Amino acid sequence: MNTTAKVDEEPITVVVRRRVKQGCEAEFEAAMREFIGFALSSPGHLDIHVLRPAAPGPLDYTVVDKFASAEARRAFKESSTYQKWMERLKVLTEGDPAIAEMGGLAGWFSLPERPHAKPPPKYKMAFVTFLGVYPLATVLSRFFGNLLSAWHPLLLAVVVNVAVVGMLAWVVMPLLTRLFARWLFAKTD
Repeated sequence: MNTTAKVDEEPITVVVRRRVKQGCEAEFEAAMREFIGFALSSPGHLDIHVLRPAAPGPLDYTVVDKFASAEARRAFKESSTYQKWMERLKVLTEGDPAIAEMGGLAGWFSLPERPHAKPPPKYKMAFVTFLGVYPLATVLSRFFGNLLSAWHPLLLAVVVNVAVVGMLAWVVMPLLTRLFARWLFAKTD
């Protein structure tokens, strides 16, 4: 069994931190709005969030990018349009950006305010994921089972699983990650 192929097919989260040059904030913000449009139109690019710096303080922007796979991320980075964007953004920032890539479950366990935090141990990620999946799957399967009782069981299972994955990715896991952050990212591990 080729484990490299499996890893390349897993979703990947990329956290990029850049420090914007003083006086370039408005131009950087405008450029990022355009970049987001480009990024979201790229194949395999699932989501992007830009976290602005807290004032007062350094002008550190954090971008959290989610890709369907490592291959989608690679194709995105290798495109000539991406390279042009990196040159444009480099002019507006100090030094090179700090970039961290996380695959698999670790992508769900990222805190935007701590982009360089080491992913939690797998047993912690598995436990918190279970806390999200079990009640969500139980409730949604009953809800859709009652609502769509006439549907074929396989089609109903597709609807339930799409709802579970969507809720996990955008609502439940970000909430649980913040709720359990002290335990997940404890320095004692």
